[in-house]
Amino acid sequence: MPVILFGTTTMTNETLLHLLFFLSLLVLQNSCIVDSAQCKRRPIIFNFGDSNSDTGGASAGLGSQFGPFEGRIFPTGYTGRLCDGRLIIDFLCESVNSSYLSPYLESLGPNFTNGANFAIAGAGTLSRERAFSLHIQVQQFLHFKNRIHELASKGSVTPIDEDEFPGAIYTIDIGQNDIAYAFTHLSYSQVIDNNPLILNEIKDAVQTIYNNGGRNFWLHSTGPLGCLPQKLSICGKNTSNLDPYGCLINFNSAAKSFNDGLRSLRDAMQSQLSNATIVYTDVFAIKYDLIVNSGKYGFDNPLMACCGNGGPPYNFNPSAMCGGPGSQACTDGSRYASWDGVHYTEAANAIVASRILSANYSTPALKFDYFCNQ
Repeated sequence: MPVILFGTTTMTNETLLHLLFFLSLLVLQNSCIVDSAQCKRRPIIFNFGDSNSDTGGASAGLGSQFGPFEGRIFPTGYTGRLCDGRLIIDFLCESVNSSYLSPYLESLGPNFTNGANFAIAGAGTLSRERAFSLHIQVQQFLHFKNRIHELASKGSVTPIDEDEFPGAIYTIDIGQNDIAYAFTHLSYSQVIDNNPLILNEIKDAVQTIYNNGGRNFWLHSTGPLGCLPQKLSICGKNTSNLDPYGCLINFNSAAKSFNDGLRSLRDAMQSQLSNATIVYTDVFAIKYDLIVNSGKYGFDNPLMACCGNGGPPYNFNPSAMCGGPGSQACTDGSRYASWDGVHYTEAANAIVASRILSANYSTPALKFDYFCNQ
């Protein structure tokens, strides 16, 4: 913590207010530090999802490069994450003293000793046979598991033991792209009617992993899509569709409807799958709070992207997106909730992760490290 020296013994009221605000931010930042848990056994994490948890899969699998600003505060620099630094999944890994998850498709130097990440930027659930859909990601996991078995049966050293798969945790964070895409060609009522199709793919993924020995599942709800600068820059001109905090009502309502269905799916599958533990985490509520109470978190404008083009109110230009020609990045990402108009900054991700780890937003209210302490 920096030391503050004052040249005089008296301060104006304005100076005092600035000091108190600065100290309050330090307290808030310290409260968001992710504490590491002590697992009784090695934590194994298998993650499935989209760009919200992609730790480099799109770069490895598609050769995608996201420009000069991505990963600027990540410890090792550019990694293919759509963020200035760490993602929520990175903080969850830190919380159980796991290494960061290597993308399944990484060809050189992957580290699978704590699991693997199958998430790919742009992934959804529909259609299921499309490259890197949730269904394909699960098929990749089954191939990974089968290869471990083949190598182990030949006496080869494997990064994960076969008996570690049942005790692993399987995290799923997907659905945002499905809902966003549906809005491009469907009416609101049709978007709502489409949600069960998305949920059925998530159900199938959980069931398939369960049938292959998985017992611990961690499901994230989708976030407030109507608060993303990308969506607001396109649809935010109709002020009658904005809530009191400036977010699009129809996008957020569709996300809430999907999340209600995901919670119900969790309840149903929990009763059907014996010896399984399925946790639902309300990420929507956590992320929406970043918008509603942005001042408390030190965010100057929660609906404006740090990296992009166009300036206020959203700093998002589809012709000059973050990393592309004409884009610029803000100096201090910790003052922004949105990184590039779609994804969150490390500062926001740290807060979201700390709330997830509190278990106050989870059903049942289990700590994330439950799976490695059974």
